[in-house]
Amino acid sequence: MLEEIIPGIYVLSLQIGSNIMEETKNSFFMNVNNQVKDACDIISKDPKLQGGYNSMGFSQGGQFLRAVAQRCPSPPMLNLISFGGQHQGVFGLPHCPGESSKICDWIRMALNVGAYTKLIQEHLVQAEYWHDPLNEELYRNNSLFLADINQEVMVNESYKKNMLSLKKFVMVKFLQDSMVDPKDTEWFGFYKPGQSKETFTLQESPLYTEDRLGLKQMDKAGQLVFLSADGDHLQFSKEWFVENILPYLT
Repeated sequence: MLEEIIPGIYVLSLQIGSNIMEETKNSFFMNVNNQVKDACDIISKDPKLQGGYNSMGFSQGGQFLRAVAQRCPSPPMLNLISFGGQHQGVFGLPHCPGESSKICDWIRMALNVGAYTKLIQEHLVQAEYWHDPLNEELYRNNSLFLADINQEVMVNESYKKNMLSLKKFVMVKFLQDSMVDPKDTEWFGFYKPGQSKETFTLQESPLYTEDRLGLKQMDKAGQLVFLSADGDHLQFSKEWFVENILPYLT
């Protein structure tokens, strides 16, 4: 679609693996930190991207590409566009029946038992952005990926510097999202600590108020863009894309 609507554009689709089957397997079982390293390596070796590039991440690709922006500033990422990315993690299961379902709560607890063990953290991608609001300390101390890129344990000044170098950080939230729980995470919100019903916004979070990642500074400077699409996860029309996303690609 991009090649159709932007003549002459160069599009690189990142493939983490030697073929589609291997890439699909890696999306579930390859340590996210290694995936990010591979992505950085692919981008850094592409001669057509050396002057800078725009990036689009779909679903978990949103937070993965944010990690690329934070960890790999050369070549420079210009605009980062996240479609339904889980920037504060998830505490729910795809298409689970709902908050009132005891089954959902049971599965959450079962996953929590092992989500932060070293073995699962290193080999199960979904566990690497599993964020338990009922036990924030366990999450901060054992999350090998999300807690790091969100500056939960220590502040890496290079992460902040690299985020501030973006022209725009665009976050798309899907208003009818039944895949991501909570969907507020797509705009960097999440459940308030100690429970899993009420949520906070990015602007209410310590990450923002303490400006550990530069998001407050970016917000004040107009570098953060909050977009919404009235559909389920990753559901949008070509017309919506052209109207809302195209300005950040041209």
